[in-house]
Amino acid sequence: KLYNNYPNPFNPATRISFDIPEEGTVKLEVFNILGETIDEIIYNNLKAGRYSYMFDASNFASGIYIYKITVNGFSDIKKMVLIK
Repeated sequence: KLYNNYPNPFNPATRISFDIPEEGTVKLEVFNILGETIDEIIYNNLKAGRYSYMFDASNFASGIYIYKITVNGFSDIKKMVLIK
C-alpha cells in the first residue's frame, strides 16, 4: 500500500510511506507533470514491512508531482503539491 505523502502541500520536503506484504524489489520514483522522471527515491530489495522516505524538493519548482511505487508486479501512484 502506498500512502499519501505528508505534509501535502509541502515545502521543501515531504515524507512518503508505504507497506509491502512480502520481500521484493521496490522502486519509488517521482515524476513531473509531463511524466518525466525527476528523482528515484529508492530502487532496492526490501523485506516485508512499513517504510518511510523523505523527498527533498529544494531544487524543484512549485507544482504538482506524481510519485509511483512498483514492487512484485504491483504499482500505485499518488500526487503531491510543492508550494514555494
